[in-house]
Amino acid sequence: MKPSAYSLTCTDDLAQASALLAEGGWGSKPVAGCQSLGAMLNLRLAQPDTLLDLDAFESLRAVSDTGNAIRYGAMTTHASIEDKRVLDPSQGLMPFVARGIAYRAVRNRGTLGGSLCHADPAADWISTMPLLGATLHVLGPAGQRDIAARDFMTSAYETQLVDGEILIAVSVSKRTSGMQWSYHKLCRKTGELAHAMASGMRDASDGTERVVLGALDGAPQVVERPGLMTDLLQATVREQIVMQAAPDLELDRRQSLMEMLRLVALDMGKTR
Repeated sequence: MKPSAYSLTCTDDLAQASALLAEGGWGSKPVAGCQSLGAMLNLRLAQPDTLLDLDAFESLRAVSDTGNAIRYGAMTTHASIEDKRVLDPSQGLMPFVARGIAYRAVRNRGTLGGSLCHADPAADWISTMPLLGATLHVLGPAGQRDIAARDFMTSAYETQLVDGEILIAVSVSKRTSGMQWSYHKLCRKTGELAHAMASGMRDASDGTERVVLGALDGAPQVVERPGLMTDLLQATVREQIVMQAAPDLELDRRQSLMEMLRLVALDMGKTR
């Protein structure tokens, strides 16, 4: 199948791009790496009247050190994170996650911001950014606003973005060597989206202990509290967390999540 007819619009002004998207509403879609939208167009799951090409915006590819965080332009590619061609504030977690996304051809073109905005529940960045406590920077007709990554996705393929808003950057706080992390996902075969996913981090420098359950039927679920990693060694605690986060998942996926939470807890303290 091929896409339905659409027009392609280009601009080099972000404010104008935002205005064009607001004017077009649901009939207008921004396009960056096109690794997710392209497939949806070909299957006619998405049938926009207009595509707004973001390729001209070099500012959306810029990566900068803002002091306490690294700010990634929304069009930073998975491959540049995988290859460590950009700064890494995550003690190795982000490159590890990046190299597990789909295939190299996809990672060469696919973007951090595009993946977040696509909001596939089984994708990697939509769970990793809440784990890292990232902040998403959005530009729209009403100006700029910041959204906590854990609040960005509202349901499957739905986000807090409103008509005319563009995700322009993602800020990830710097973590010290006192941070430990663990990331597990189950795929039917290499390169596919996850069937189940769980990740965790503990940072001795500020006492943060957090896990994220992903590949659910909706938004990822974040659990954070002191002593969490010790608690996760208990089967009853793991079961309680999974049942609260995903009571309607089929049994095998719930069991996979519980096992992944066990592995996350065991991973804490290992050196990499």
